Amino acid sequence: MTTALCERGANVVALVRDSVPRNMFFRDGLDRRVTVVRGGLSDSELLRRIIAEYEVSTIFHLAAQALVTVAKSDPVGTLEANVQGTWNLLEAVRQTGRDTQVVFASSDKAYGNSMELPYRETHPLVGEYPYDVSKSCAELIAKMYVRTYGLSLAVTRCGNLFGGGDLNFSRTIPGAILSTLRNEPFQIRSDGNYVRDFLYVEDAVEGYLCLAENLARNSSLSGEAFNFSLGLRLTVLDIVAKVLEIMGRTDLKPEILNIASAEIREQYMVADKARERLDWNPVYHLEEGLRRTINWYEEYYRTLEERGPNKN
Repeated sequence: MTTALCERGANVVALVRDSVPRNMFFRDGLDRRVTVVRGGLSDSELLRRIIAEYEVSTIFHLAAQALVTVAKSDPVGTLEANVQGTWNLLEAVRQTGRDTQVVFASSDKAYGNSMELPYRETHPLVGEYPYDVSKSCAELIAKMYVRTYGLSLAVTRCGNLFGGGDLNFSRTIPGAILSTLRNEPFQIRSDGNYVRDFLYVEDAVEGYLCLAENLARNSSLSGEAFNFSLGLRLTVLDIVAKVLEIMGRTDLKPEILNIASAEIREQYMVADKARERLDWNPVYHLEEGLRRTINWYEEYYRTLEERGPNKN
């Protein structure tokens, strides 16, 4: 997102809580191309100061505790980050009184367990598990600020994002790639038959930017939510098999742990609304996105080996 904004000539202010040297933001020198403010969404006064001092016109609200497994082990911390963090930010926008628009990155998990698939934007938000509930709640709070206080805000709900730069190897695609590079079988936490939808990260970024541009031109989009996805219905086994096929290691069969719990079993969605109302379409199909992703991790892993284990 930061790269795309800089390429478009935007003056970017990034709120950064932690300095992680391996993160692309620092590895690629993006921190030297933007204004960096240290802090987090828990600091309400800081949020108000940033919005006012830098005269922020658009906020991309991407900050979250985004891991389902962490949410299960730390529900309170997840709710504080995702729900309280959201109301802190939106309240700061309200209090500054500026005409600041917000693009809020929610998730397909906000829909919760639904008997009717694929997900459409008209489906109710009925999260049941910690991460899903945090996203459902945050969206309701966002809607409150739109309906009651007139904030200019629109919501994105993406399928599972993948692409270079994701260093959380507990996720399926980066985990499968890293295990394969290490000549190890990838461990699948579920029974392998959980169904997910996917979207290459650069297509998601274009979705966020497209929504922000349309929201700036058309105030009637405020309060609206948009799905962004490839519209696929893939099991975890399907996606791991595709990674192994592209990497030429179909002999390296995954290990099924079958220990997953408190997770939605089946979810996928359609993005017709984004196509029709925003003129958004994904550029990268699944295989091309996976190839680009695998190339990134191969280069990353090669760099780690060259630097040694303590210099990553």
